[in-house]
Amino acid sequence: MRGHRRAAGLTQAELATRAGVGVRTVRDLERGRSSRPQRTTVDLLADALALSGPARTAFVAAARKADGGTARVTVGGPAPLPPPPELIGRERDLAELVTLLTEPRGPQVISLVGVAGVGKTALALAACHAVAAARRASSVGPPPESGRPGGVSGLHVGAGSDVADVLAAALGAFGVSRTTELTARIGDPTLLVDAADRAPDSVASAVQRLVDAVPSLRILVTGRHPVGLPDEWVRPVLPLDVPAPGDIEPSALAASPAVALFTARLAQVRREPPTEAELPALAALVRRLGGLPLAVELMAARGRLLSLTELLDRYGDRVLDLDMATRSGWPTGQPRPDDTRVAGTLRDAVATSYRLLDDEERAALRRFSAFDNRWSIELAEEMLAGTAITADPVRLLNRFIELGLLHVRGDGPFRFRLLDAVRDYAVERVSGAGESAVIQRRHARVITWFVERTAPGLAGTDATGAAGRLDEVSGDISAALAYAAVDDPLTALRLAAGLPLWWRLRGRAGAGRQWLLRLLADPRTAEADGELRLRASHGVASLADEQAAVVEELPEARDRLRQRGVVARARKPPVATPRSSPAPAPPIAPPVTRD
Repeated sequence: MRGHRRAAGLTQAELATRAGVGVRTVRDLERGRSSRPQRTTVDLLADALALSGPARTAFVAAARKADGGTARVTVGGPAPLPPPPELIGRERDLAELVTLLTEPRGPQVISLVGVAGVGKTALALAACHAVAAARRASSVGPPPESGRPGGVSGLHVGAGSDVADVLAAALGAFGVSRTTELTARIGDPTLLVDAADRAPDSVASAVQRLVDAVPSLRILVTGRHPVGLPDEWVRPVLPLDVPAPGDIEPSALAASPAVALFTARLAQVRREPPTEAELPALAALVRRLGGLPLAVELMAARGRLLSLTELLDRYGDRVLDLDMATRSGWPTGQPRPDDTRVAGTLRDAVATSYRLLDDEERAALRRFSAFDNRWSIELAEEMLAGTAITADPVRLLNRFIELGLLHVRGDGPFRFRLLDAVRDYAVERVSGAGESAVIQRRHARVITWFVERTAPGLAGTDATGAAGRLDEVSGDISAALAYAAVDDPLTALRLAAGLPLWWRLRGRAGAGRQWLLRLLADPRTAEADGELRLRASHGVASLADEQAAVVEELPEARDRLRQRGVVARARKPPVATPRSSPAPAPPIAPPVTRD
């Protein structure tokens, strides 16, 4: 090998890169420290050296001699998949995945992506077992020679694996040593490659070589990000649905997949189901966990010692500190048995995905963490406007979806939402970067602009639609008001002045009136635009049970209301030539009415 390498003018590192193996592999083979090269490694090296004909035959023969003269690497029986897991709330995802894997014209490579603990491996294993069962049920005659009925097997990628390792493990999973044998012995093989992000470059090269060599092969990959192949199909795996805020009705909780998973795992550690008094804590817990399956299961396991109310009190504000250590389900006894263990906290798991982003993507993620619930691409663009982030927001959102950091639901404008754990982690990063004030101030202004565009529609023909759009951002409105009232009271006053009718429609007249009174009384808004203060005063009046109460509480409102007609007449443009006519004044607030 050293002779061929030098004749090709390659260094050891260059040869290793071409072959897709570790430079240590090349070094050890040339120095005689490695005496049992795998056949796959030999073929990769021969390809990298462009050997053919007698030269390749002699090269392979030398490798066989080094391996004790055996004709090929001895391979045992096919590696068994871990048993199928119990899936809860994944019926639709499972059905779609099985269809893709069995459809004759389906994709060769499918990647399940998402943050750690979201259930990628469980979904992939369930799909592979379902595919194998379907093939066994439809097969006629004896099982395939491989001993793996259905032609489905898999491997768990070890950290630091090179291309040769992945290829050898893939072929060994089916009990063969060459791709030609795989084609001959298994008609339509399906391979699961789990934890591909442990060695992403090696997996990408190995998967590409496998699909090129075996066109009938289907490969299902799991990882924190896509493999990156041209025809790869990417399927983000999202957390389970959780109950809506404030929804603690037993029937509604029973319909939530996250609650179903929690109660199923809780039943394994305690006999009593959640009591009626524990239902609010149950709903709050799964919402705080964001429906992340592994986090839900680990939290439920703590129910052996603590009630659900105690769990919420103890861990509700420390979800990112939740210990995520668990076994992946793959058999141990491998060269790196520790690779089957996922260790660390939920924060560590999210941090791994966060590190996959570039600087602009991280900055955008931190800004989007200001949104309380779902948001639109229009709001996303406004959050990024005026910053150093030049990337197209659509590209950024697509990147977050690829990594499983972003949840997209439906086709309405408010369909984007960061995963709860991702948002919590991003908020921590915002604080660590000293960006809290800047981002919260921007968020308050973005929400104010949105309200100013939307609230006028409450008095028009699209009142229901306008109210629904404001409902979508109700949490953001509350957060923006709370922050701006302290940091930017003029923005808070503008925001509150646009909300009286919405507050009345939603039964929040008392709270809205208190906001307006507080902001009008703030000395920092005393020099605000007169029209703004007048609109705010009218809002106070419209939200009052009795206008007399407003006149007594807010003398300024009384004075302005008395002068309203005068103000309106004074702003009417005089009759004159167009050259001397002033620009029309903006419309004034509607007349004050009683509730």
